[in-house]
Amino acid sequence: MTAADLSRNSGVSLWRQIEDMLAREITEGHIEPGARLATEFALAARFNVNRHTVRRALASLQERGLLRIEQGRGIFVREPVIDYSVSWRTRFSDILIQQNRIPAGRLVSSDQRVADAQIAAALDVPVGHPVVVLETVGTADGHPVLVSSHHFPVPPCAGIDRAFEAGGGSITRALEACGVTDYWRRSSRVSARLPGTRDARLLAQDRTRPILVAENINVDDRGRPIEFGLSRFSGDWVQLLFEPEGGVPSRRGDRAAPGASSDDARPLAARAADPE
Repeated sequence: MTAADLSRNSGVSLWRQIEDMLAREITEGHIEPGARLATEFALAARFNVNRHTVRRALASLQERGLLRIEQGRGIFVREPVIDYSVSWRTRFSDILIQQNRIPAGRLVSSDQRVADAQIAAALDVPVGHPVVVLETVGTADGHPVLVSSHHFPVPPCAGIDRAFEAGGGSITRALEACGVTDYWRRSSRVSARLPGTRDARLLAQDRTRPILVAENINVDDRGRPIEFGLSRFSGDWVQLLFEPEGGVPSRRGDRAAPGASSDDARPLAARAADPE
């Protein structure tokens, strides 16, 4: 559809008509999910309107969830949202593979620090205890969808940064290299807010788009805290799916974390948070 399809005397604003035309092209499959849309300049020329008119149409399509805008890259047709299951056993790679996505992780930074009061309480260690902090980015099909800050006690997790890279960007394999053969989700606390500048850059999204923030505590097979994580999910790419309460799966081979109470096995303690 082009400028000839616009009705300039219909009483319907031009930007709304352009929005409807582009929406039809997307929903009818003429533009595939993940495809890059033409630039504002090209769309303005196509419809013979100014760029401000096009910009209003694109902003409305983004609000409707049909487009995503990536800083420095352009405008793309939005792919189906990832259902990220949060339960007693949550694994980033497994979740993406089950949805025919290609998972990957990369290390942004690593550091050894001393635990402050919040981290010490989460890991059940004294304030001042040494911890290793990894900041990582998780991707789906090459696109960043998750930024995480992982806090691990030392011992047993000295050198987990090297293990993470040697294990292909997998926290599970990195923990195995540190002697933690399995681990379970004790709790997740979720809120929503706008991202800071750094998180927005790492997630390749605009600062006006919300993120989901999850504070997680994972325990080893003896019920000891082994990781305190702060995960930031792109709200445009991920929706969190919580398993029903009432215990863990009873299939053979599935079990709850030893020593975990029935409250510990519950997947979510949710809270609301004010935006930044």
